[in-house]
Amino acid sequence: MERIAAGLLNIVHRTYDLLFSVGSQISLTSLACAFVIAAAFLTLRQISRRGRMRPKLLMRALFPRRILFHHSTKADIGWLLFNCFVYGGIFGLAGISYQFLTNGVVRGLAATFGPVTPSTWPELAQRATVTVILFLAYEFGYWLDHYLKHRVPALWEVHKVHHTAEVLTPLTTFRVHPVDTLVFGHILAASAALANGIAAYAFGDTTFQYALSGTNILLVVFIHAYVHLQHSHIWIAFRGALGRIFVSPAHHQIHHSTNPIHFNKNLGSCLAIFDWMFGTLHIPAKTPERLTYGVEPAIPDAHTVSGEFLSPFGRFFAVLFGWLRRRPAAVPAPVAQASPQ
Repeated sequence: MERIAAGLLNIVHRTYDLLFSVGSQISLTSLACAFVIAAAFLTLRQISRRGRMRPKLLMRALFPRRILFHHSTKADIGWLLFNCFVYGGIFGLAGISYQFLTNGVVRGLAATFGPVTPSTWPELAQRATVTVILFLAYEFGYWLDHYLKHRVPALWEVHKVHHTAEVLTPLTTFRVHPVDTLVFGHILAASAALANGIAAYAFGDTTFQYALSGTNILLVVFIHAYVHLQHSHIWIAFRGALGRIFVSPAHHQIHHSTNPIHFNKNLGSCLAIFDWMFGTLHIPAKTPERLTYGVEPAIPDAHTVSGEFLSPFGRFFAVLFGWLRRRPAAVPAPVAQASPQ
C-alpha cells in the first residue's frame, strides 16, 4: 500500500508541476496566454474583414472539430501522458552530463589560460549576461539537434515520429520518441555546459541565470508569448527583419509541411537567427499557405503504439547497423606514418 500511495503521490506531483509550474513546457498560464493571443489575433482579423466577430464563430475558429476529434490529436494526448513521466528521467541523465561537462570546460580553460579570477561586475550584470548566454546556447543546441535529426538517417527515423502529426495542436510538442528526447537532452547539455563553463571561468564563479521554476526566464517569456501557437492551425507570420530573428507560428507550421520546398527548413525553437546564419530559413508568406502535414510516404500504422513507439526502434537500429556495415574497412597506416601515442 505504501508503494501504491507513493506512486500516486508522484503522479500528483508531476501533474501539478506540468500544469502549474510557470516554467513548465505546457503550463496553464502559458496555454491561457496562447488562447488570449490567438483569440485577439483572430478577432482583429475578422473585424478588419467583416466588421464583427461573434463568440460562437470565434470558438469554432479556435477549436475546429476537424482538429479536436482527429486521430492525430488523440495520439498527441497519449504522447503527453507518456512523456510527462519520461522527460524527468531522461533530462535527469542530461543534467548529470551538463554538470560534468561544465566542470570539464572550467578546468580546461583554467589549465590553458590560468586560474579563475573573480569578476568585478555587479551581480545584476553577471546574472543578466549568463541568462542571455544560456538562452542562446539553448537555441543553438536546439537548432543543432534539429539539424542532425533531419540530416542523419538513423536519427530521422526516431524524429519522424514528431512529423507524423497530421494536424497541429499545442500537445504535438509532446509527440517525441524517447530516443529523440535522449539525444536532444544530451546535445542541449553539451551546448549549455560549454556556455556555462565559459561564463563560470569569465566571472570567476558559478553565476546563476534568472529563472522561473528552474527554466531560463527568456525561454519562459517566449513560451508564454507564442511558442504554443507554433503547433497550431493559426497562421501568424513574422516577416522582414522579425522573420529573420524570431520563429513565428507560421515558420514552424512550414517546418511540418509535406511540400518538398519546406523540407529541413525553420529548425529553430524561439529564434530564427541560426536558421538565417546556416541557410535553413524559410520566411512564411503574409497570407496563410495551404499546407498538409505528416510524412511522405505516410506510415500506415501512424498514431498507434506499434507505429510510433515500437517500430521507430527497429528502423533506427536497422539504419544505424546498415550504415556501420557499409563503412569501408579502415586501412592500417604505415608504421612510419603512425601518429605518436
